[in-house]
Amino acid sequence: MDAAPTSKPAIEQIAERITDAVMEHRLPPGIKLVEEKLASAFGVSRTKIRQALTLLAKEGLVTLHANRGAFVTRPSAAEARDLFATRRLVEPEIVRNVIARACEHDLARLRQHLVAEADARQEGDRRKIIRLSGQFHMLLAEVSGNKFIEKLMAELCPLTCLIIALYDAPQTPACPEDEHRLIVDAIAAHDEAAAIKLMLHHLKHIECELQLDAEPKHEIHWETLYG
Repeated sequence: MDAAPTSKPAIEQIAERITDAVMEHRLPPGIKLVEEKLASAFGVSRTKIRQALTLLAKEGLVTLHANRGAFVTRPSAAEARDLFATRRLVEPEIVRNVIARACEHDLARLRQHLVAEADARQEGDRRKIIRLSGQFHMLLAEVSGNKFIEKLMAELCPLTCLIIALYDAPQTPACPEDEHRLIVDAIAAHDEAAAIKLMLHHLKHIECELQLDAEPKHEIHWETLYG
């Protein structure tokens, strides 16, 4: 649905833009989401902001504390390990479904996404790389045709970006270069065993790059949230 330039964003759009900010590491884990600042930035009432934050809380991206407000979720190291264990269970099924159901148009969408990732890397746009890396896995879930898995991945991928923001080594990319391309190549070749093996290696690679015993501090710059 296209909104007029002067129209105010709907609750879902507000939630989506906050999610994008999380996935691009513009909103770090643990930061308080101040309703007044968000309402001013979006040009809406605090009631709408509160509704958007409640929606994000249901998805696990925001944590609500009574009498304290809303905070971007700060996953623990144990939760990070559990999340990757869950993804290793779910994403092989995604790969199987994509191979079984994807048409040429779907494969073209995946290839187009790879081009966007490559462009972001060439530009050195780390925020864009992080967001696109997460969206690749969400796109795979969409192409798989399983709406329940698609919804699950829409929750797991932003949470993964939060975990990377907390625990990654400096300058470590969200997803290692070329691993997405290799997965798509195996899917296009209908090589299920290779595609699943590549996906599992890919997820393990990301997890192994994390420093799960360290939790770096972050600062929020509100002027960058809506840029």
